[in-house]
Amino acid sequence: MSDAGYDHATVERRWQEAWDDADVYRTPDDVDDPTYVLGMYPYPSGKLHMGHVRNYTITDAYARYRRMRGDDILHPMGWDAFGLPAENAAKDRDTNPRDWTFDCIETMRDQMTAMGFGYDWDREITTCTPDYYQWNQWLFERFYEEELVERRDAEVNWCPNCETVLADEQVEGEAELCWRCDTPVEQRVLEQWFLKITEYADELLDAIDDLEGWPNSVRQMQRNWIGRQYGTELEFDIDGHGAVEAFTTRVDTIFGATFFALAPDHPISEELAETDDAVHEFVHHEADPEGDEPNGVETDLTATNPVTGEEIPVYVADFVLSDVGTGALMAVPAHDERDHAFAEKKDIDVRPVIAPEPDGDEAPTAPDVSEGAFTDDGVLINSGEYSGLDSETARARLTEDIENAEEATQYQLRDWGISRQRYWGTPIPVVHCDDCGPVMVPKEDLPVELPEFINTTGNPLDAAEEWKRTTCPDCGGDAVRETDTMDTFVDSSWYFLRYVSPSLEDAPFGRERANDWMPVDQYVGGIEHAVMHLLYSRFFTKVLADHEGLQHREPFTNLLAQGMVQLEGEKMSKSKGNVVSPQRIVEEYGADTARLFMMQAAQPERDFDWSEEGVRSTYAFLARLQEMVEEYVTDEPDGDDDAIASYVDSEIDATIAIATGEYDELTFNKALRETQDLTRTLRQYSDYAEPHAETYERGLSAVVRLLAPVAPHLAEELYEELGHDEFVAAADWPAAEIDRERVEKRRRLVENTREDIRDIVDVAGIEDPTAIDVVVAPDWKYDALEIAIESDADNLIGELMGESHIRERGDAAASYGQDLQAEREALSMTLEPDEEYAALESAAWLIEREFEASVRVIHADAAGDDVLANAEPGRPAIEIDD
Repeated sequence: MSDAGYDHATVERRWQEAWDDADVYRTPDDVDDPTYVLGMYPYPSGKLHMGHVRNYTITDAYARYRRMRGDDILHPMGWDAFGLPAENAAKDRDTNPRDWTFDCIETMRDQMTAMGFGYDWDREITTCTPDYYQWNQWLFERFYEEELVERRDAEVNWCPNCETVLADEQVEGEAELCWRCDTPVEQRVLEQWFLKITEYADELLDAIDDLEGWPNSVRQMQRNWIGRQYGTELEFDIDGHGAVEAFTTRVDTIFGATFFALAPDHPISEELAETDDAVHEFVHHEADPEGDEPNGVETDLTATNPVTGEEIPVYVADFVLSDVGTGALMAVPAHDERDHAFAEKKDIDVRPVIAPEPDGDEAPTAPDVSEGAFTDDGVLINSGEYSGLDSETARARLTEDIENAEEATQYQLRDWGISRQRYWGTPIPVVHCDDCGPVMVPKEDLPVELPEFINTTGNPLDAAEEWKRTTCPDCGGDAVRETDTMDTFVDSSWYFLRYVSPSLEDAPFGRERANDWMPVDQYVGGIEHAVMHLLYSRFFTKVLADHEGLQHREPFTNLLAQGMVQLEGEKMSKSKGNVVSPQRIVEEYGADTARLFMMQAAQPERDFDWSEEGVRSTYAFLARLQEMVEEYVTDEPDGDDDAIASYVDSEIDATIAIATGEYDELTFNKALRETQDLTRTLRQYSDYAEPHAETYERGLSAVVRLLAPVAPHLAEELYEELGHDEFVAAADWPAAEIDRERVEKRRRLVENTREDIRDIVDVAGIEDPTAIDVVVAPDWKYDALEIAIESDADNLIGELMGESHIRERGDAAASYGQDLQAEREALSMTLEPDEEYAALESAAWLIEREFEASVRVIHADAAGDDVLANAEPGRPAIEIDD
């Protein structure tokens, strides 16, 4: 122990080597059902950042906690190793993506080891290796066999700088820029491979309700992305173009349709753009689906309302999307906010046809739609024979009555385009033959391995002529390999299954073991993956359940989306120059300090600000704890088993019970606050009196084990100093049986009493109190409080006075009854009188220590009436002599 603190570097290196030598974190294959704890695997970018450290500290702490509770633990790590950034980095450095990626992996693995993360490295997976991505290819072909793969033309987001397709979520901001290089994204039509996730849209949506261990926000994001809507498909005749199909969820408003709108890329819009200059200008230059306001242009066309026969103008509008509904819609400004805004801008009629439900026999009154739309269901008005019907009834009847109309379900979810025009990804296992068309590579010929990297513009696979040229598996003729590679989301959609049998050579995962070990019990990752990665993982799991014998249809039972680590309120990023290096923190303060600071700073779901002062304070706490253990081992205290020891024992039990509950809920900050409070109590105890050895050692042992999931290196060191031969990582979690509600009442009583004494000393200006009396309230006040809490009588004082033992207290009872009446809504039960007395008596030493005054805790029957007038349950009366 030095003045600067403990030797964290030596301690951490020693225990990391010891864990490794003893295979502490290895998961045997023969366990029945391990607790599966998993953090989303990282992209190997070169170095860990603080977001990584927080994510993996959460999973590591929980895995360690569950291990100490006696669980077999599966806690693996791997690498999301494919992707365009590595390809770009290799081009910039004139190297190849494989070497760059593996150099990054080596660096990050070393950093993870330095952080003390307890992974089973025997299960490590790396998605860019052929022994992993061959199973991407195998799964692609299984999906193809089950008719869940399709190849077709599609309009895609194209980055001309990266020369690849981007998913919608990779196009950022109103300017529609590439997420990697900030280049404006273009639209292109390319032949693409799709996985038919829409076949599972209903199950993916309906099963969200059963994901009770997921945050509500994430579940809602998934619902919104799938976007199921029930409505009606119907036809409007457009002059010169025939019947055009529209989808609406509010066919009950059809009498209020005052214009018809087409998406800018609807076939009619594109045809008009060839001859109409205004339409051409809007379609090609002005349309902005991401804009704040709807915009559009009127055409010379009209559409015929199939119910009223009315001809309404046709607009091309950018708020209509070709991939939502049918790309055409009837617009009802009175009952849709978007339509209303557009109608206001273009001076189109706003015609209300739905009125709020009237009261009683009153006639429905048209709503005021001058400032905005009335969007609720109601009663139809101005709707011919349908007037007077409620909206739901009208929707059903109109759908039945309108020719060629039918009920329909629409989804926002679209099939998953997995084709990427880049080198560093899984080759799609297809060859193209002029005679046979696209042909799957036989499974026995997998993997189709990547050729040597060629540093060229565009897709390097297009330049790999020798690799591209092959023969058709069906006819033996000349053929060309597919040069698109798979979206890296494919890699991450099933990687959690590979961990259960990472060396299996004849299947992507061991079915029997997967059925025993899946689903993942606790999954942790960033909120940025709340939609796509999780949705695709759920899709894969359901397909594998249907076609590969997997018994579970959901991959993750519990999900935690951790918050960001910020600096002065902003997300850390290299571009902002506000990155804090984990390596520097480990070197200066140690991994335990970094881990403990992050876990105690906020709940895992919350963002929090990095604070160098907070880091130093955390380091000082760990140093003080080591000092306390060393002093105990050296001094061998021999104090009495007295009331003070009893209080400390009760605080040990309380801390264990409360911290355990918080660890169960992954609210590590609350568990650590409890642990640090107990540490403070133990230090106060040793400063005030000669500690009782058994009590003090029990307290130190509890603190060390409660800290072990978060600060594992120092916990191992101190556990050994306390005389234990086993690893604390494998030790039993401390146990205590308490009534948490009573503990909290006792703590609140003691702290409120100490605070009241501080207030009196401060207000009265008492510099050196010599004696403090704490007087517990009389029994009748506890009875009165209980009556007040349980009573629903309007006249509480009358009910209290109905009790003879309260009534006989006269004015004191009336006064207390008035107080109870005034605070009735906020009343809560306290400890029983004897419990309250015992709690204050055992904690009197804390008051004596703080104020350096003698303290007496007095029963009500030993106090005068003038003092008792101020004593209430949970708030004893206080008298101070100076």
